[in-house]
Amino acid sequence: MTSLDRSFARRIDLTSLQLFVAVCEQGSIGRAAEQEFIAASAVSKRLSDLEATVGAPLLERHSRGVRLTAAGDSLLHHARSLLYGLEKMQGELQEYAGGVRGHVRIHANISAIVQFLPEDLGSFARAHPEVKIDLEEHLSGEVLDAVRQGAADIGICRLGAGGAAETLQRRSYRPDQLVLVVPQGHGLAGRSAIAFEDALDCDIVSLQAHSSLSLAMQQAAAAAGRTLRLRIRVTGLDAMCRMIDNGLGIGVLPQRAFTLMQGVGRLRAVPLTDAWAQRELQLVARDFDALPTTARMLVEHLSTATTP
Repeated sequence: MTSLDRSFARRIDLTSLQLFVAVCEQGSIGRAAEQEFIAASAVSKRLSDLEATVGAPLLERHSRGVRLTAAGDSLLHHARSLLYGLEKMQGELQEYAGGVRGHVRIHANISAIVQFLPEDLGSFARAHPEVKIDLEEHLSGEVLDAVRQGAADIGICRLGAGGAAETLQRRSYRPDQLVLVVPQGHGLAGRSAIAFEDALDCDIVSLQAHSSLSLAMQQAAAAAGRTLRLRIRVTGLDAMCRMIDNGLGIGVLPQRAFTLMQGVGRLRAVPLTDAWAQRELQLVARDFDALPTTARMLVEHLSTATTP
């Protein structure tokens, strides 16, 4: 940060930013003053000082209230982000005061969450009850973007070629074998193994369009010169199994996820012989060595965990 940048940061007043946001949201200095329990003249003075600091007009006054200038619109975006970050920081620091001794943010795809993370995170939490773990489910591409942008400390997903994956460090987590799931009594249920191409005459039940499972099936069909007979898209593996059980098509699931959901319906899993069906879930981070201590502990735990 240059000396000019530091000077600007010192001159920005958080209270003035809060009042600026309030004025923008209320559309009026008077209404914002009432909301914030402060005199309208004091709000107006704060805004004038803020405009002097920024070096550009932020608001246009008119008879009904105020209107944002281009500079004001830009400042509003950054002010909201800054104030949100401060609220989040306050919340996390309050957790430390309440006994939490670490906080790890994880984004993971549905395969990792359904198959492995309940047991793996559960055993870590029992060993380290003072560590808070925030887990969010996202598509694999979104997981990579979140880690790259700093919204997550650790990502768990299947890596594709290029994109955000190339800028991140990775470690092996778990194998992720895919199977074709069909109703019992289906014409393919008696097969000991199958190539996905041999199932392309059937209706398909799929996850959402940009999931790695959906993309893999689309690419396999395209490689065979075919298109998927897509019948329905769902957002969860349990919903997929129920649709298949009720005759709406067949689908591709991770093998262990299917095993864990055996009670969902009268279904059979047929191993896929395609190379793309032999997948691996990986841990990703911007820099594993630079992670906070608690996050490094969790990475080590996940790297050495075994399937129950």
